[in-house]
Amino acid sequence: MNQKTDSTNANELNEHELIEGCIRNDVYCQKVLYEKYSPKMMGVSLRYCNSKMEAEDVLQDAFIKIFDKIKSFKGEGSFEGWIRKVVVFTALKSNDKRVRKFEPGNLDSVKEQYLDASVYSNMETANLLSILQELPDGYRTVFNLYAIEGYSHKEIGKMLGVTDVTSRTQYSRAKQYLIKLLAKYGINRI
Repeated sequence: MNQKTDSTNANELNEHELIEGCIRNDVYCQKVLYEKYSPKMMGVSLRYCNSKMEAEDVLQDAFIKIFDKIKSFKGEGSFEGWIRKVVVFTALKSNDKRVRKFEPGNLDSVKEQYLDASVYSNMETANLLSILQELPDGYRTVFNLYAIEGYSHKEIGKMLGVTDVTSRTQYSRAKQYLIKLLAKYGINRI
């Protein structure tokens, strides 16, 4: 790896320069990129993992992949979005190792629940994250992918190797479970 010898200020590097530096294996650019994106991506990782230690491992693995695959970023769309996608897929791979279980999809047995976004939009991030981590793995994964990352149930089904009906079922059950958890913590839905 090449060391950057000048004392360029991190704030002076734009995104393109950071990407180009990382492609050249410039350690300074890799450090700046990591410091810029790792706090936000740690939050993403935590949503998919059962512990902070596991989330840190996922984040480390994801950044290794990011630096290895950065040449594949074509500048189409958001760079942060590309990084987020790598972190999400790394977390999903990590979850596969824990043997994620999904209940078969059957929407007939699921009562649709309304979960008002204002209830959790005012919560502290740490509190919400703590509650989300109490969801069973399958529920949490689908909830994160659908409600937070914005993937469709069809896309989620392909990512997880399940049907889109199973994804919808997991999402509905996740909302039911969240409503119970919010009530347990004295957070009433509106």
